[in-house]
Amino acid sequence: MKEVTRRDVLRFGVASVAGLSLAETALAGPKAKKLGGKSQKPRRVLRIAHLTDVHIQPELGAARGFAACLAHVQSQKDKPDLILNGGDTIMDCNSTDRGRTKLQWDLWKNVLRQDCSLPIESCIGNHDVWGWDKAASGCDGSEDLYGKKWALEVYGETGRHRSFNRGDWHFIVLDSTHPHEEGYIAKLDEEQFEWLREDLNKTDEDTPVLVLSHIPILSGAIFYPGEMEKEGRYNVPPGWLHIDSRRIKNLFREHSNVKVCLSGHLHLIDRVEYNGVTYLCNGAVSGNWWKGAHQECQEGYAMVNLFDDGSVEREYVPYGWKARE
Repeated sequence: MKEVTRRDVLRFGVASVAGLSLAETALAGPKAKKLGGKSQKPRRVLRIAHLTDVHIQPELGAARGFAACLAHVQSQKDKPDLILNGGDTIMDCNSTDRGRTKLQWDLWKNVLRQDCSLPIESCIGNHDVWGWDKAASGCDGSEDLYGKKWALEVYGETGRHRSFNRGDWHFIVLDSTHPHEEGYIAKLDEEQFEWLREDLNKTDEDTPVLVLSHIPILSGAIFYPGEMEKEGRYNVPPGWLHIDSRRIKNLFREHSNVKVCLSGHLHLIDRVEYNGVTYLCNGAVSGNWWKGAHQECQEGYAMVNLFDDGSVEREYVPYGWKARE
C-alpha cells in the first residue's frame, strides 16, 4: 500500500491506512511546543494497550491465545499503564443458552485472574449481548442477566456508558450496539447521546479526551469486504459503522479537546484523521476468529501513547499466535 504523506492529509482531509506505515508517527505523534521562546517536547502521560475482539471460546485454543497475548503485553520493556478492552470479549452469546454463555464468560474471568496484573477497562461489543436471538438462545427477555446485564456484571460496571480520568486525560466509554430488526445497529441512543454532550460540556477544555467504542464511529476499513465488489456498489450495513457518525462528528467539532477515538469490530487496522480527531481501528486479538489473519491483519493488539498536549501515537503489535485446529 502506498504510504500516506502529510500532503495527502492536507489534500483530502482524511487519511486512512489499512495497516501501518512510517507516516503514522509523523501524522499524529507529539509536536514540540514553545514555552518561553524555547521548544519543549510533549511529555507522555499514559501508555495504553488496546485489546479488542478477543472472542474467547473453548475451541481453537482461544483461552491459551488470550493468555499469550496478555503475556506479550506485560513482557514489553516499555509496559502499559492500562488495558482497554474494546468489546466482543467472548465468541458470542446472542444466540447461546445460559450454559454456553457462562462457559465463555468463565474462561474470560479465569484467564484474567491467572494472567493479567494490569488494570482493565471494558466496553460492550455486539457479541457480548446475551439472548437477543431469542429463538436460538431460548431467552424470553425476562432473564436476570439478559441483554447487556451479564457483560456489565463481569466487567464490574453498573452502566453501559461511563467516563473517568487518568493521567491528565479524560476517557469516555460508549455503547455502540442496539437492537434493530433481526440484528443490531451501531449508534448512540438518545439518552446516551445527551449524556455524552453533558459529559463533554463538563470536561475542562484543556483536558484531552479519548473515546472508546466497540464499533467505529468513522473508518476506512469498512469498504474492504468482498460482498461490496459482488454488488458493484458501496453498501455499508448498519452494524458496521455508527449510523449517527455525522451527529457525533458535529458534537466533537464543538469540543476541540476530543483527540482520539479507539474501536475494533472490523478486525482490521486503519487510521482516519478528520476535523482534528484521530480515529483508530485496532485489529483483533482473535484475528479471523482464531483461524489466522483476517485479510492483512494478523492477530494482535495496539499500543497507544498519549501525550500531555493531546497528541497520540499508535503501534499495532502482532503477538505471534499461530492458528490451530
